Amino acid sequence: MRLMGLDYGDKTVGVALSDALGITAQPYETITRERATKLRRTLSRIGEIAQENDVDRIILGYPLLEDGTEGERCEKTKEFADALTRRTGLTVVLEDERFTTSESDEILKEAGVDRKDRKTYIDKIAAALILEQYMARTKD
Repeated sequence: MRLMGLDYGDKTVGVALSDALGITAQPYETITRERATKLRRTLSRIGEIAQENDVDRIILGYPLLEDGTEGERCEKTKEFADALTRRTGLTVVLEDERFTTSESDEILKEAGVDRKDRKTYIDKIAAALILEQYMARTKD
């Protein structure tokens, strides 16, 4: 079973994929969005990636607040999840994404990636962390 992890934001969507056995997660791509209100191209690209890679399920980062409660970003994320389900026909699972962006930044810093270059990688690494967390949590 191949899984796709997504880190959804107003400007970008980080994409990660699991291996075919659902054991590891790898950063895959960062989709740049023209406007926060425009989703058509973003949904289309996610659909293409899912189809090309035989994805069975999408794991979407859910931006809970530090205290675990839902903020205003959660509503937008739920709407995006509904649009993904309609577009791809796949199950979309919401996964707590607290601290994944800061964790991604720390990984890049430790790897020696220049601050100005981290923007290129941070979202797809955050997507991989979201996916890894889900796989670890649901491991049989």
